[in-house]
Amino acid sequence: MKSIALCALLTPVVAGGGLALWPQAPINAMPSPSIKQAAVVALAAVAATNAAPAKPESADPAHPQSMDLHTAVQREKLTADFRGNGRENMRAILTNKTAANITVRVPAGQMFEAGSNVVIVVRAGEVELKPGKPVEVSIQTAATRSGNKVVDAPYQLSFGALPRLDSLLAYAQERPEITAGALQTAVLALVENLPLSSVSKFTAAGGDLQTRFDTSAFRVDTGDILGALTTLRAIGTRDSDLAITIDPQLKVEGMIEPSTRSAAMRYYGITPETEWDYWKTELLSGEPSTRHYALYGIARFYPEVALEMLPKWARETKTQNVLRVAAIQALADTQRPEALPILQRLTDELGASTELGRTAAGAAKHLSAHLAKLAANRTTVVAFRGSAGVTQF
Repeated sequence: MKSIALCALLTPVVAGGGLALWPQAPINAMPSPSIKQAAVVALAAVAATNAAPAKPESADPAHPQSMDLHTAVQREKLTADFRGNGRENMRAILTNKTAANITVRVPAGQMFEAGSNVVIVVRAGEVELKPGKPVEVSIQTAATRSGNKVVDAPYQLSFGALPRLDSLLAYAQERPEITAGALQTAVLALVENLPLSSVSKFTAAGGDLQTRFDTSAFRVDTGDILGALTTLRAIGTRDSDLAITIDPQLKVEGMIEPSTRSAAMRYYGITPETEWDYWKTELLSGEPSTRHYALYGIARFYPEVALEMLPKWARETKTQNVLRVAAIQALADTQRPEALPILQRLTDELGASTELGRTAAGAAKHLSAHLAKLAANRTTVVAFRGSAGVTQF
């Protein structure tokens, strides 16, 4: 079947209760004291109370007190200074003011604020503090507002809470593989429901939409966006409720990038058996603004097909110019030595002074440099027996 599908692509597209449980008093109970006796007993009790000082807190280091950060600060068990960058990083210097060891828990969901900036702890943790010894702690946070200023500044504990993030934070605790960028994107998707253009590093094919805030500090790689969407789907968030999923460019961007291709295939339900159909459909009837991206995908993952197909697309004068340019550039993306003479011929045929000819020349130069770099990096690796293992932290 693929051979039939290939034929369609090899030809360029032309434009167009319990009280009873208490013990009973014994029968031979002592008689009740007189008023005078009672007064003496009371005074003795007061004297005993005054004489016995309050029992100090245990300073047994093997059994430290345990409390959450906010409670410890409120009860003045410790002093705390916080500085954060308004996004993923918070540094805390904690000093135990008591005579006992304290284990301080920093729960996920704890919030901090600095002016209009608000961040939330996304990774819970705990630290044991010895009396009088300051300890610096690094806390992973995420901005809860895309308007946060990403600058180093002092922060203070907040009483705020965002229950809508509870499921996300609970899910993330046992999954350290979720990147900081993916968590940040997921937080903003739930709190502000930002569009793709506000969080993607790649340029939107249809042009960037104007937003109220400069969100450049929260733009992430495509892999982080896919990681955020995969995480949000896992906690039960519907794809259709997220503005970030509306733009079709995310799908093709994830598919053409080798480092994100597997994640994109899992998220969009594309299998190795159906991948070719995806590229064919994208190229022949995809969104006009991203249709030419399919040529790059074919070149990268089906290079043999591309070496036969792309030169025809480049030479067909009735094909849209954007597709001809993409076909020429995609030849270099095959990273095959066979593509180099093809590009050199296209330079001569199309004319070195034309846009297409210059594109071919540039693609040939790029591919030549890449092939030379690959050749230079081919070195023999020698394994030495008995080498000591190195632990990397």
